[in-house]
Amino acid sequence: MIEIERKFLVKSMNFVGVAVSKIRIVQGFLNTHPERTVRIRIKGEKGFMTVKGKSNDSGTTRFEWETEIGLKDAEKLLELCEKGIIDKTRYLVSFHDHSFEVDIFGGENKGLILAEIELSNENEIFQKPDWLGEEVTGDIKYYNSQLSKQPFNTW
Repeated sequence: MIEIERKFLVKSMNFVGVAVSKIRIVQGFLNTHPERTVRIRIKGEKGFMTVKGKSNDSGTTRFEWETEIGLKDAEKLLELCEKGIIDKTRYLVSFHDHSFEVDIFGGENKGLILAEIELSNENEIFQKPDWLGEEVTGDIKYYNSQLSKQPFNTW
């Protein structure tokens, strides 16, 4: 139940042609407390509830628990979420034995493109594709829970 990931800005669209899949994600937050977030997500035709704990000092590691819920339940729970629904398209890109999840944001976060890579440990070495930009791991303004409150177009 531990998530270890690093997050990056994306500097080109070169990932699109090599993506193995793409899916629309709509999500909101029932709770965005600094110690924990509770997220409701619709990913394609499936619903999910996720609880995330506070990140460690580097921003790479935190508790994460997720369970699938019914689509209709997720739709109803989204209605209860705090203001600021996230709408994005996620591309899955394989690169040198790792997978990157690249999110192209819509709505109030249009123009923002972020990539995440999940790792097995904080010091794991991985190769970076040429479309990967500046690392923003640990910068909370790039957390989805914060983007729902302070969207990219308000920066």
